[in-house]
Amino acid sequence: MTSEQVRSTVVVVTWRGRDHIESCLDALAAQDRPHRTLVVDNASDDGTAELLAAHPSAPEVLRLRRNRGYAGGIAAALTRVRTPYVAWLNDDAAPASGWLAALEAALDADRSAAAATSVLRTSDGRTQSVGVRLTADGHGADAPQASGEMFGFCGGAALLRTDVLRDVGGVPARFFCYYEDTDTSWRLRLAGHRIVSVPDAVAEHAHGASTQPGSALFHRWNERNRLFMLLRCAPAKVAARELARFAAITCALPLRKDVPAAANFRVALRLRVLAEVAAGLPATLRERRRITRAVPVERVWREWAGR
Repeated sequence: MTSEQVRSTVVVVTWRGRDHIESCLDALAAQDRPHRTLVVDNASDDGTAELLAAHPSAPEVLRLRRNRGYAGGIAAALTRVRTPYVAWLNDDAAPASGWLAALEAALDADRSAAAATSVLRTSDGRTQSVGVRLTADGHGADAPQASGEMFGFCGGAALLRTDVLRDVGGVPARFFCYYEDTDTSWRLRLAGHRIVSVPDAVAEHAHGASTQPGSALFHRWNERNRLFMLLRCAPAKVAARELARFAAITCALPLRKDVPAAANFRVALRLRVLAEVAAGLPATLRERRRITRAVPVERVWREWAGR
């Protein structure tokens, strides 16, 4: 295999992934398209490093000194990517053998597309995601069935044009985890690029193997990063409305008797989110001004919100 044949770098970010990353590496080794595998190890302390060193596929490893999350891991890897395409792949995802070939073919065939998103399926064959949709209140949500072009890609398994990703500002490393893919999709859309869903690019995803959906940390990152994303990318009135709504609900919760049990309805968690958003607001607004807007932000919102 010559270096000229390799057009994609597959970036796998892991943290304490010893119990599941081997399936991911085995699946990458079975791909029918040549590629470079770059594993970002977020300072794992559970034997992941030893497993990576012993794996027969001999993946390249970038070991970070501290856990920088999924977003920070992808951002760190991007500085080392020299291929035209870069794939994001969760360490708990196992792509089918034709996965990468299908994604490359989709971007080869459509120069207007900057990202191609996969079909993620659970171990029992249910479809988890074919991409990301934008809800009427600005959430990024998994689209469970194909409906043509997607608003965004799911960062669990996707392929992007490396130069375009860099041109739109790379990856928001300070998000740490969650919404880095929806934020990047927003910026690709604002720069005038398309995002396509590829039905032949399939990966089995053991959702939650590397994180704990429903935990307090999960909800903190989700709520905070959604607000950061809207403040960076969405129409100003939408961002202000959603921030005000989040604050109003937080203030009203102590007066309610029917408060849901989910962690994102805990007042202390929501106050921490508001504090983090307030502390990050100056930097976020500076970032907003630097984002390329070849397409008016209101047009992107009208076309995709609630679709």
